[in-house]
Amino acid sequence: MPVQAIAWSPSGAVRIVDQRALPEDFATRDLESVAAVADAIRHLQVRGAPLIGIAAAMGLVAGLRDDRGLARGAFLAKLEGHAAVLAATRPTAVNLRWALDRMLAAARETPGEGGALWERLQVEATAIWEEDRAMCRKIGEHGLALLPDGAKVLTHCNAGALATGGIGTALAPIYLAHEAGRQVQVFAGESRPVLQGARLTAWELTHAGIPCTVIADAAAGALMRAAQVDVVLVGADHIARNGDFANKIGTYGLAVLAFHHSVPFYCCAPSSTIDLGLADGDAIPIEQRPAEEVKTLAGRPVAPAEAGALNPAFDVTPARYVTGYVTDRGVVKPPFA
Repeated sequence: MPVQAIAWSPSGAVRIVDQRALPEDFATRDLESVAAVADAIRHLQVRGAPLIGIAAAMGLVAGLRDDRGLARGAFLAKLEGHAAVLAATRPTAVNLRWALDRMLAAARETPGEGGALWERLQVEATAIWEEDRAMCRKIGEHGLALLPDGAKVLTHCNAGALATGGIGTALAPIYLAHEAGRQVQVFAGESRPVLQGARLTAWELTHAGIPCTVIADAAAGALMRAAQVDVVLVGADHIARNGDFANKIGTYGLAVLAFHHSVPFYCCAPSSTIDLGLADGDAIPIEQRPAEEVKTLAGRPVAPAEAGALNPAFDVTPARYVTGYVTDRGVVKPPFA
């Protein structure tokens, strides 16, 4: 069974799997406030574009539990302040802003005072979560045909159950292939510098009984040259109207390698990740993360203190390298409308 990465706690807090603790320790945390949710997103305890959107929506509900007695104007003002805090945590993932905008719109459209607005927010946040779960399943169903029995698939970072409200995006077809009894060999790129592929993808797949082999990121080209990769499946944090998309740093290089070796390369994402207001990938904001993530590994220095480090969390893959986009609406091609 795939892991469930998020839930409501009995007290109404946001319960998450602390992803910085994996694979050594499976620990859950109850986030009682907007500040706690924002901190968890910022420090990658909860991550993945769909999941941080869900967590932010649920965080608004948890953070406003004690404000249900406020008058309408005061409640909306507090809601807007909380939304601004959450929106500032990670700039690249479009699902974060999409979920927050949806929550703000739901509150503004609901008549009544703070209590009525809070009730609507709770319903809306739960709907965002459950819709994502359904979209993940649809992505898996539409991508299942890409994975015949015996397929060898390469993935990057973590776009599975730990990154969404359901069974994932890029990993969704793999879960359904396994469910159908197909033998699929998964290669997971380690995904430096935070090792989401090694720590998270390998953990959740083996946890579900699916064989997985971790590779150094630099080994991908050699595997393709040796005809050991039939298809590449990756997720996305932000897709522009023309099909350019941002995903974990290293995705662009994988796409170029796949193109050179004639290996099909698919981007898997819910339709909510497509930003119709963005013409192309040049305008996608790229988050710059701390240099220490590059210069240390498991708490130990791997570079001299005097050396600088560049740490963009994402890169942008041009649409021309993408075979297709596996979404909840089917396998599609840009431009999107």
